[in-house]
Amino acid sequence: MVGIYIHIPFCASRCIYCAFYSTTSLDLRQRYIEAVCREIQSRHSDDTVSTIYLGGGTPSQLSASQLQLLFDTLYIYYKVSPDAEITIEANPDDVTPEFATVLQQLPINRVSMGAQTFDDVRLQWLHRRHNSRQVGEAVSRLRQAGVQNISVDLMYGFPHQTQADWEQDISAVLALGVEHISAYCLSIEEGTELWRKVESGKWKENTEEAERLMYYTLIDRLEAAGFEHYEISNFARPGYRSRHNTSYWTGIPYIGLGAAAHSFDGCTRSWNIDDIRQYIDGIEHDTRRFDSEPIEGDTAYNDQLTTALRTREGLDLRLLSERQRAYCRRTAQRFIDDGLLTLHDEHLSLARRGLFVSDMIISDLMLIESLQEKITLPSVSDSGCA
Repeated sequence: MVGIYIHIPFCASRCIYCAFYSTTSLDLRQRYIEAVCREIQSRHSDDTVSTIYLGGGTPSQLSASQLQLLFDTLYIYYKVSPDAEITIEANPDDVTPEFATVLQQLPINRVSMGAQTFDDVRLQWLHRRHNSRQVGEAVSRLRQAGVQNISVDLMYGFPHQTQADWEQDISAVLALGVEHISAYCLSIEEGTELWRKVESGKWKENTEEAERLMYYTLIDRLEAAGFEHYEISNFARPGYRSRHNTSYWTGIPYIGLGAAAHSFDGCTRSWNIDDIRQYIDGIEHDTRRFDSEPIEGDTAYNDQLTTALRTREGLDLRLLSERQRAYCRRTAQRFIDDGLLTLHDEHLSLARRGLFVSDMIISDLMLIESLQEKITLPSVSDSGCA
């Protein structure tokens, strides 16, 4: 089983916080989709596809014919499982009655929408194109179109956001009755418009304590409403975990198609060039432009740690080499003693107190080659890759 990720980098406008590769050059859409279809053809395999995810950017900016061409090509060159989870990301304002009708003609069975907040002033500040009313309208249209698996993204940690403001956003998303909710603290990524505002002193970050309280409030409210907190930022009703994203966290191979898309075959990670024009030109000349690196030794350990520890199940220490396991146990002990990590049945997991500081914990548990000198265990192979 493999997953397929297709990057659709087009946006009608850029949000101030976004650091993903995207472009507002919408005139390139048809040529880009044709290039992606050529990449699909050139990279086809006999593996059965269990998940397909159209991310961005804004995939809902594609036309009906472009989406149809994409799926027609996918189903010609890949064996897609009959029960595959097939997701498209969409902006709420793109979910028009016409778009909902298009979805009925495609194999898409899951929609992920970026609401971010239900405060219209904050939406304008983020440069989002939709308003709060359109989120509810979009959910209703998707239901009418037969979509029974809807995810909504939220953000918290806005300037001047109060705990009461955040509680209202949580209440609003719960009122939608969706199956999945993702929530992220507003982060400042270098090169974004938000980063430039902070650098110029036009905006002051929220306090860590305020953000911590918002995060724990989120967990308590969603768990009380019947959601499972299965990953640091993700909550699902029983049976509605994101199967595609879970594949990233559990090491299942995936194929990334399109500009800036990443792939992983179990031994090697590769990524396409993050320039849409160079990507298209390369594909049109039968020369896919990409870089790659082997995932072995300490890199494999760090990858496992970074992904698995984010999940409710945690990191299975039995999957590590003897050297890695010894280092991880020793380094994790102080976090276990402090109540930030738990160790049960050879699974290392974040405790509730460790969730908000997970980045710090994971960083401290990472292994670098120089540490090998400090561990006197015999050297063994850390990977099954040749």
